[in-house]
Amino acid sequence: MALLFYSTSDSASRWKAALATAIPELDVRVWPEIGDAREIRYALVWRPPEGLLASLPNLELVLSLGAGVDHIFADPKLPAVPVARLVDPHMVEAMSEYILLQVMRLHRQDVLYMAQQRRGEWTEHLQPNAGERRVSFLGLGMFGSDAARKLAALGFDVAGWSRTEKHLPGIACFHGADGLDALLARTDVLVCLLPLTPETEGILSAALFARMPRGAAIVNAGRGAHLVEEDLIPALDSGQLSAAVLDVFRTEPLPLTHPFWRHERIVVTPHVAAATNPATASLVVADNIRRARAGEPIRDVVDPARGY
Repeated sequence: MALLFYSTSDSASRWKAALATAIPELDVRVWPEIGDAREIRYALVWRPPEGLLASLPNLELVLSLGAGVDHIFADPKLPAVPVARLVDPHMVEAMSEYILLQVMRLHRQDVLYMAQQRRGEWTEHLQPNAGERRVSFLGLGMFGSDAARKLAALGFDVAGWSRTEKHLPGIACFHGADGLDALLARTDVLVCLLPLTPETEGILSAALFARMPRGAAIVNAGRGAHLVEEDLIPALDSGQLSAAVLDVFRTEPLPLTHPFWRHERIVVTPHVAAATNPATASLVVADNIRRARAGEPIRDVVDPARGY
């Protein structure tokens, strides 16, 4: 029973150690040392190169190293086998920590005060109460719903939007095209935690910013391709947006020449909102592999038609 591990990060040694504890009988092979490809039944991957998965003739299951799976479905040669997202409760907690941190940063006008500090400027600004700050989520999946509930518990006026109708206690829920317009109209801070699909690519655009109240802010911890990058700085410079916190980018690492690094109202973090922790995530992976071996339903299988 062999598993192929492929990642663009340097996490292979930690994953091998974690999987050895979680499922000792598993033969973990780290690309490019894959041995006999016919022996590989499972693949645990992040951004695999085109054709890699198709080169494994007996592949039964593809497991993502993260919550997103767009990096897997981007391969036009992807074989017709189940693909499972990584749903680790500890990643959900980490994402909520990040979102709460960044929303509080925007609520307390920290981006503005940090810019003033660099200029040596002492100016106090009117501070709304949390209940006067309208925070909205694009995406009410495992990440969005958890962070929304925690912000609501802190007293913020929280709402969320999803493709289909959802109901969350204490959260105003919107759905569909009409629901998106209604959500944007009541938004001071917009948090994007959508999956990346053809329908959501480029959703954070000039057209969307124009439908928000002037001076609103955004947090993008979904996918880099959600943002039309050339639309952001004009929206900030015009005052339509007051600030932006970005954790994901179309090109990662973000090139040093990119203007996002130097704009005083953009906060850049290096895709760290909910980093995968092998110690806990390996238990989720091991459970799905055991389910596959036993012929039981695999958890968190992706619908290829929807992309999540």
